Amino acid sequence: MKITVDLDADLYRAVKVEAARSDRSVRDVFEEAIGGWLEDLESAEDRASADVALAEYRRDGGVGAVAYYERLAAETRETYGAMEGDPTASDPTT
Repeated sequence: MKITVDLDADLYRAVKVEAARSDRSVRDVFEEAIGGWLEDLESAEDRASADVALAEYRRDGGVGAVAYYERLAAETRETYGAMEGDPTASDPTT
């Protein structure tokens, strides 16, 4: 797809020089720059999501998923009793 971009003359000249130095076209340089910019945005979103997940993990006591779900299962058994087919129903340690 073709686009028209209005650039400062000095900026375009600098891009053209650097493209020539690396034996590439200005188009290739712009594609790489825009692709890198989009990747940076995606990485920033990923980091933000990871920060939110880590904060939630710490807020919920910082336990691993297995331990968390085992605790929920124990609380459910304590509240409602052992369910039929529960492999821990006959285990006196739970």
